[in-house]
Amino acid sequence: MKTLVGPFSQLLTMEGLPLKGALSDSLMKVITGGALLLDGEMIAGAGSFEELRQKYPDAELREIEGDSVCMPGMIDVHTHICWGGSRAGDYASRIAGKTYLEIAGEGGGINVSVRGTREASPGELLEGLRQRALRHLREGVTTCEVKSGYGLDRESELKILRVINQADQELPIDLIPTALCAHIRPFDFEGTERQYLDHVLEEILPAIKDEKLAGRADIFIDQGAFTKEDGAYFLGKASDLGFRLTVHADQFTPGTSGLAVRAGALSADHLENISEEDIDFLAASSTVAVALPGCSVGLGMKYAPARKLLDRGASVAISTDWNPGSAPMGDLLMQAALISAAEKLSSAETFAAVTFRAAAALDLKDRGFLKKNMLADFILFPTGDFREILYNQGKLKPSRLWKKGMEV
Repeated sequence: MKTLVGPFSQLLTMEGLPLKGALSDSLMKVITGGALLLDGEMIAGAGSFEELRQKYPDAELREIEGDSVCMPGMIDVHTHICWGGSRAGDYASRIAGKTYLEIAGEGGGINVSVRGTREASPGELLEGLRQRALRHLREGVTTCEVKSGYGLDRESELKILRVINQADQELPIDLIPTALCAHIRPFDFEGTERQYLDHVLEEILPAIKDEKLAGRADIFIDQGAFTKEDGAYFLGKASDLGFRLTVHADQFTPGTSGLAVRAGALSADHLENISEEDIDFLAASSTVAVALPGCSVGLGMKYAPARKLLDRGASVAISTDWNPGSAPMGDLLMQAALISAAEKLSSAETFAAVTFRAAAALDLKDRGFLKKNMLADFILFPTGDFREILYNQGKLKPSRLWKKGMEV
């Protein structure tokens, strides 16, 4: 039996908006007195409540009382929310004046999380991931990418990805695993960065593929991680193994996003220091530019130039980079509101960046819009005006949420 949910004060379907380029709010379709018709996990129709009620009189009615703005469930395309241990010491050092790279050079940084994650049991990792994923869900995130990358040896990377897959089966939120075995060369690997990448390509990624733990691979190319030459080598080999690609690009130094484009990566993430030339190169491609404002806040550095990217024609998504080191906040809506104010992004551009443009960064074609034949993933805000959502800078949270047609 079909279910009719509504009426909503405003329904933002995001339908008809382009995947790339700047967006004005006037382009965003806002249906007053709207509703969604559900058929199991999928949307069977979207439009006027009164019209859908007349057309489908036998549909079960889930009436919405009071003010409500309905929009697609948010999608976070870049997180590291499966970890063990804490980086509070790193954060204290950073706000006292040390840089991220200085802390890493002194033995802090990612390797602290590697030690903590290796020491954690699968049960401990699962519980931490469960808590973070469910908090994300409560705050309106219905799909969340989760990277490995804090194990950096074969068994630890497999442990992390098994935990992510287990959590995906147990929780209502969709978790999309990514193999970030090429995060950095770990402290205990005896060999060069290229030799470590060969170890990943020959020993770890094939095991991940055999167990079907992830279909996506990522690499961090920058100071303290891997060179552009090593990055290009890894991306080519990982693609040959059948992995879809994403790249940590242009965070501290420019020149990496071009590698992502040439490798056919789904997304290039960070981009705080992208060059003018690469803005144009990225904008002309199908690779999604992913801004990570939580990392900018956590490190006290500039935001990715989202305004320039959009004006040049790029597709821009916004994600949290939720991790124990540089971006511990993990609040997608608040971060989207912060970067929208700093970069002068319209409501349409900001909502697109956490819905259908984010879906494109994960190559997910069944979500991000509220229209027929899409997943019934949607959230309600307790307001009658969609402008209140960003105006409240992340403090107006969803009051109700549906995932795959079921209210959570």
